Amino acid sequence: MHLLNLGILAHVDAGKTSLTERLLYTAGVTDELGSVDEGSTRTDTLALERRRGITIKSAVVSFPLRGVTVNLIDTPGHPDFIAEVERVLGVLDGAVLVVSAVEGVQAQTRILMRALRRLRIPTLIFVNKIDRRGARGEDVLREMARRLDVPLVPLGTPAGLGTRAARFVPGLGPSVLDVLAHHDDDLLRAYVDGGAAGVCDDRLRTALAARTRQALVHPVVFGSAITGAGVDELITGIERLLPRADGDQDGPLSGTVFKVERGPAGEKIAYARIYSGTLRVRDRIPFGDGHETLSGGGRETFSGPGCETPSEGGCGALSEGGCESAFGDGRETLSGCGRKSLSGPGCGCETPCEGGCESSSGDGRETLSGYGCETPSGRGCETPSGGGRDLLSRGGREKRGAGREDRGERLRARGFGRGDGGGGPKACRSGQEDGGAGRRMREPGRDKGEGRRQEGRVTALAVFDVGTELRQDGVGAGRIAKVWGLGGIRIGDALGMPGRACAHHFAPPTLETVVVPGSGTDRRSLHLALTQLAEQDPLIGVRHDELRGETSVSLYGEVQKEVVQATLAEEFGLDVGFRETTTLCVERPVGTGSAVEFNKKDPNPFLATVGLRVDPAPPGSGVRFRLEVELGSMPYAFFKAVEDTVRETLGQGLRGWQVTDCVITMTHSGYSPRQSHAHQGFDKSMSSTGYDFRGLTPLVLIEALRRAGTLVHEPMHRFRIEAPADTLGALLPVLVRLGAVPESADAQGPAGVLEGSVPVARVHELEQRLPGLTRGEGEMETAFDRYAPVTRGPAPERPRTDHNPLDRKEYLLNVTRRVGD
Repeated sequence: MHLLNLGILAHVDAGKTSLTERLLYTAGVTDELGSVDEGSTRTDTLALERRRGITIKSAVVSFPLRGVTVNLIDTPGHPDFIAEVERVLGVLDGAVLVVSAVEGVQAQTRILMRALRRLRIPTLIFVNKIDRRGARGEDVLREMARRLDVPLVPLGTPAGLGTRAARFVPGLGPSVLDVLAHHDDDLLRAYVDGGAAGVCDDRLRTALAARTRQALVHPVVFGSAITGAGVDELITGIERLLPRADGDQDGPLSGTVFKVERGPAGEKIAYARIYSGTLRVRDRIPFGDGHETLSGGGRETFSGPGCETPSEGGCGALSEGGCESAFGDGRETLSGCGRKSLSGPGCGCETPCEGGCESSSGDGRETLSGYGCETPSGRGCETPSGGGRDLLSRGGREKRGAGREDRGERLRARGFGRGDGGGGPKACRSGQEDGGAGRRMREPGRDKGEGRRQEGRVTALAVFDVGTELRQDGVGAGRIAKVWGLGGIRIGDALGMPGRACAHHFAPPTLETVVVPGSGTDRRSLHLALTQLAEQDPLIGVRHDELRGETSVSLYGEVQKEVVQATLAEEFGLDVGFRETTTLCVERPVGTGSAVEFNKKDPNPFLATVGLRVDPAPPGSGVRFRLEVELGSMPYAFFKAVEDTVRETLGQGLRGWQVTDCVITMTHSGYSPRQSHAHQGFDKSMSSTGYDFRGLTPLVLIEALRRAGTLVHEPMHRFRIEAPADTLGALLPVLVRLGAVPESADAQGPAGVLEGSVPVARVHELEQRLPGLTRGEGEMETAFDRYAPVTRGPAPERPRTDHNPLDRKEYLLNVTRRVGD
């Protein structure tokens, strides 16, 4: 039987969950209709969802139709939970957008339709609530055509609007041919040659199905989820007009995680869409960020807010020799195969690596290169010699190991593989070995674009089947599965081969608040609970201030704040409050600034040379990291330490806000080679380690930022106000006082439409004042638009949570004390 992964989307209170219940009832999955008002719906499983009557978390339920099994995903409708919707969009084959026949097109309706169009997801529109008083038919169609700006194909007409006897009368109208002919040349030719009589109904329906599956047109059905009117016609449209899930069952495994929850025992359970291959119990699979970050001489890496498309990579780093690698203490780095790496002048070290070498760096890390090289190695250095032997140099001991082929197999089994990459004829990809099933290894800046690939063993699988969950040993392409055993899994991770891009389709959170523990609430327990919530919703963005003992979270709105508070109380037993919500700003460089500190030259206390240049970049481009030095001038692990620290440091700029839309170029590099006293162990006081580069980089970067200068930008919402035309005159001065910028005004008879932009910090006040200014008749919708420079009053500042590299003395004291501890 064919599969279809179907999403139900709508503005809050349009009847989305009620429609889900009606579909389940019609398909025979449930014996009685669930009610949102009574808290008995199948998909709203959280106590908070049933109490408030809104969907907070996406839910999956399966039901059979004639010839197709539907995995239906019910999504939240409230704009505060738009991130939950975003994660679902990437796994859908088709969607049903629910619009209220009474309220018509609402703010969230437009946002959702834009995202569906951008992703080219085939979509049916269900105009719900035709049985309610005030329901409209033709008016809603015209409003959707105008405000959604999409081609619509009504599959019939509503009758008896506003009564319990309201029904849907199926039948294609005369306008259908005109709409389809704009997107079908063959149909247009037949229409021109023979007129409307020359195009039969079967041909129209065939063209309608083809263009709907291409997301070029959107069929419309009127009905009521409460009475069941129009639902049979909607089900027919789902069966005949939407595409089926596809994928190669025998291909390489590829999937995407769109939801993570905790089981009764605290174990992580991942919801994943499988695009290719088959996932089986006891399989050991790689998972993590599914994108690469290009590295190398003149390389660029991308990350940061405002990037609507994922970075040209987005995780990991592909070196000049073609290596993708992640670095950190105790981790391994794979250098480019066949690349010659020679340390730069002035560093006092010569390490010719023409076949490659494996050597232990100063802080216990290993650097892996190709095979058959000779490297002067100190104590603890493992150097494979040519001829397929591994020479272990530890006090004169020698050990023969596996040959080149066997060692390559070991590397591939641990997550390393070969493939084509930038800069060299062959590339090596480096994952990181996890010591257990899905054990996560910490990486600074995980959410800023750095790579994270690990392995885990699948311990159990379940699929959705006729309203229940069914345990299975294997799940094939096209299905949605619940996966157990991957302890380090996170939302957005790729399973197996990286597949579809994890792009952001909606705006990032623009609000932040400090969580205040109540009496008897342990701060450590609170931090752990918030961290677990962030696993289920990464955009919560937990930020811990160790100096002040405070924890803050990023939010979309006040309703989300209430939900977080209730969740902490009900699921974790923690009583918390919140401080006043503040706006999240960003900083952007306004000029170019450079700074450099040299190894073994005062006042640099670190055994490292780092030079950085900061340049502004176009809005929305995020952060790019580049090299102007030779990649072979020092071990690649040191370059990666610099890049990771740059991204982490940019989280707090000169005024404490995240710095974005800039290019960071490394202009100087240098290090002290591995040294030791005669007949003694390694002495890190004489040799550079990753600590030196991680400690020096923030000082250099902040100095470069100081010389470049930054400007604080605040988030702006685009607004659209519909109000009586005679009230616009009183509304305009208020908008100006609130910092809004009216851009267009249009009078349409007695009604007027005003559009423009307003600071996010003033949106709530504008919403409160609007009814009084418009005699209660004004309607406003807002959506994130852009970041704009703060022009009114002093630039806002955000308390720092790092070691404050703005104050050199304080920073060095903090870093030294931390290391000493």
